[in-house]
Amino acid sequence: MTKLNETDIVAKVRKFLAENLIPLEEEFLLNGFLSVSEVLEEKRQLAKKEGLWTPYLPESDGGLGLSLTQFAAVSEELGRTPLGHYVLNCQAPDIGNIELVSLHGTADQKRVFLEPLIRGEIRSCFAMTEPENPGSNPVLLDTSAEKDGDNYLINGQKWFTSSADGASFTVVMAVTNPQSESKYGRASMILVPMDASGLEIVENTPVMGGTGEGYASHSELRFTDCRVPSDNLLGPEGEGFRLAQERLGPGRIHHCMRWIGICERAFDLMCRHASRRRITSDSLLADQAIVRAWVAESRAEINSARLMVLDAAEKVERQGTSGARAEISLIKFYVADILQKVLDRAIQALGALGVTDYTPLAYWYRHERAARIYDGPDEVHKLSAAKQILKKYDSE
Repeated sequence: MTKLNETDIVAKVRKFLAENLIPLEEEFLLNGFLSVSEVLEEKRQLAKKEGLWTPYLPESDGGLGLSLTQFAAVSEELGRTPLGHYVLNCQAPDIGNIELVSLHGTADQKRVFLEPLIRGEIRSCFAMTEPENPGSNPVLLDTSAEKDGDNYLINGQKWFTSSADGASFTVVMAVTNPQSESKYGRASMILVPMDASGLEIVENTPVMGGTGEGYASHSELRFTDCRVPSDNLLGPEGEGFRLAQERLGPGRIHHCMRWIGICERAFDLMCRHASRRRITSDSLLADQAIVRAWVAESRAEINSARLMVLDAAEKVERQGTSGARAEISLIKFYVADILQKVLDRAIQALGALGVTDYTPLAYWYRHERAARIYDGPDEVHKLSAAKQILKKYDSE
């Protein structure tokens, strides 16, 4: 069997989305994730049969062995529908947890947590953000994990634990070494089954008017003397911050390319609507100078954002996440801003239709406003990028 190249894979993914997922969007948008969960499971099995499952994984693990830059192109395509990443098992937070456990898990951890996650038999979540602490400072955590014989006792509260509703396990960031001289050496990552005694989903957090359900939700978790075996420690004790940064680097590339996919779909909806919407008997919306300006500005911004992300991805491949810190921060705030602009223009162009749930624009507008907040707010990334850029001038 001839191995598909990147262009062929992207074309195959686009065809798969058009035939299988975009027709399901309206049901999802109007009635929620659970209303399409059964048919989505069928589509996931179809994705496996068509050789599109987990394309970012090595072929030995059932993937396509794509590089980070190659997967970026696929991730953009998947971003064109809210259901794309999920159906190919490329969705956050699972993709990040798969990477974490693949790199740092023990043989038993891989058997229990990783292998069924790769097969799509279970879902996972990542519990780091806390309601009483700023997410912009990931070393400031109150959740603790104290040794008790051969176990950890976890106590604390987390929120915005995406996709916890229906997940089988969570990766918890908790303070295990409070006396560490380095603030970066205090926290660890621990694998916690969602049915563990002492772990409670308090509620699905309402976001912009909707609580969501299943995979498409964010939850608040409470840990009260939650007991898990010390063998569930992921990686070395006190290395939680380092592992989190390792996880978030490629994750920001994935997010940015997904956002560009959203931009492309929004741009397409805007242009199609403008080209057929009559505003007088002899003129179209697309004839208006302001709409043409939106089209030109959006096209330029999307193209430039894509090139920035691909450049950052190539640098990650060459130098690792630490060598591309400035580039990762630059794309994080820049692409998130472009996303907001393109979505806003598309909604404005569609008028009343734009704020309904008959297209995915309003869904993205509600849920992707957080793009400028999660994985580090814009302000933090601007400061971080500037710090990295200015370093070379310090030595002059």
